[in-house]
Amino acid sequence: MDPNSVAFIANGERYDALEQNGVIVNGKRYLIPVMNSGESISVGLVIVAVKHHQLVDTISDIKKAVGEQTIILSVMNGIDSEERIGAVYGMDKVVYGLTLGMDAVRVHNSVNYSNQGRILFGEKDNSNLTDRVKRISELFNKAGIAYTVPQDMIRSLWYKFMINVGANQTSAVQRATYGTLRLSSESKQLMDSAMREAISIAKIMEVALSEDDIDEWYKVLDTLGSDGKTSMLQDVEAGRQTEVDMLAGTVIKLGKRHRVATPVNQLLFDELKRIERTSGEQSI
Repeated sequence: MDPNSVAFIANGERYDALEQNGVIVNGKRYLIPVMNSGESISVGLVIVAVKHHQLVDTISDIKKAVGEQTIILSVMNGIDSEERIGAVYGMDKVVYGLTLGMDAVRVHNSVNYSNQGRILFGEKDNSNLTDRVKRISELFNKAGIAYTVPQDMIRSLWYKFMINVGANQTSAVQRATYGTLRLSSESKQLMDSAMREAISIAKIMEVALSEDDIDEWYKVLDTLGSDGKTSMLQDVEAGRQTEVDMLAGTVIKLGKRHRVATPVNQLLFDELKRIERTSGEQSI
């Protein structure tokens, strides 16, 4: 497609870095245009793909890009980014989304992957496709972007949330690659236990998750490169802030609300917070 049909929205040092260096994907450099967040240029589609702790600033950064006809698609981890964006811009502008099956490893502005994965997106219920879902599907078809429109989008969000609760946190604590997650019985036990706590909460909240979804996750895991790393493991190795508050933190909070015990996620939460503190001390 036309390279000028897409741009980053950024400001400050991130704007300068993207404009000067672009991004490198599987060894090839792409100098994608960069819009300053202060520019008043409304666009057709805004894709929000940031870390949980960056969402507040991002909601502000995209303000001048959101016009009357703009659709906002969040592909963030977690189960609440859409509502947080919708609280500012209106849920009539927001489409639910997530990514699945990617094994990308990022170092600074360079990303390498062997499995591209796909985007899952849509309304809460996609029994009948809305015009905006059809419009995004048409765009993704033209651009060659792999996607799926699930019938029950909330279940899909929780499925990805369950995976992240288990795989991301286990990998970050144990420094485990996808290959290790597949082969290590200790990793599997910790990962499964964390996911089961999320499933127990989902059932009480009438979200259709079950033990079968753990089996489905292992089918996805089998497709990922053995040396690939979860985003949280990459954050830990780079000394960046993790998304533990959004993962274990959310499980613990919802567990207390619905009277579901969450000892495994509490263990992971405590350990990841310790890792963050240690990393911060080392960087001073």
